[in-house]
Amino acid sequence: MPIRDEFASIYREALPILLIALGGGLFAGLVLEGILESVERFPGLLVMVPVFLATRGNVYGALGGRISSGLHQGLIPPEFEKSERLVNAVLASFINGIGISIVIGILTWLALFILGWESAALIEFVAIMFIAGVLTSFVLIFGLLALIFAGYKYGYDPDNLVGPIVTTLGDIFGMLFLLFSIGIVEAVMV
Repeated sequence: MPIRDEFASIYREALPILLIALGGGLFAGLVLEGILESVERFPGLLVMVPVFLATRGNVYGALGGRISSGLHQGLIPPEFEKSERLVNAVLASFINGIGISIVIGILTWLALFILGWESAALIEFVAIMFIAGVLTSFVLIFGLLALIFAGYKYGYDPDNLVGPIVTTLGDIFGMLFLLFSIGIVEAVMV
């Protein structure tokens, strides 16, 4: 395939999902506005937000890359069926996603403590991150798989879909579940 045709194919496949990702990022920013009210109750909360969103992309981007490679090689079928490779990839991402969320809560509290800045309690940070981590893990895993499988069945290259899908789902649901987990911790810890 000539370079010009390859470029046009990538652009045609990626542009619509990138525009959707743009809208998702704007929506996540609006949700962030809602979190700002909780900053007084949980000092230091905003320190966790960029790290939390970035790790969603890292962990689930790696999952998307594994799935994409498996689809290209014919090792993973483009459907939800029990496949050892698929199950192992999903379990690894689920454990990594939740584990890194807990680490974010601990390291945020520790950094704020070392700097002498005001912060919420360690248990509050860890609880917020744990709840948000579990919820985003479910949505990102199943949302990513469903969209990649559907795109692959319709002839889209999954490599062009993984990044924008992970970014969009991670930003939207990461912020929504962060707001939700703040509400739960606020209700339980009061």
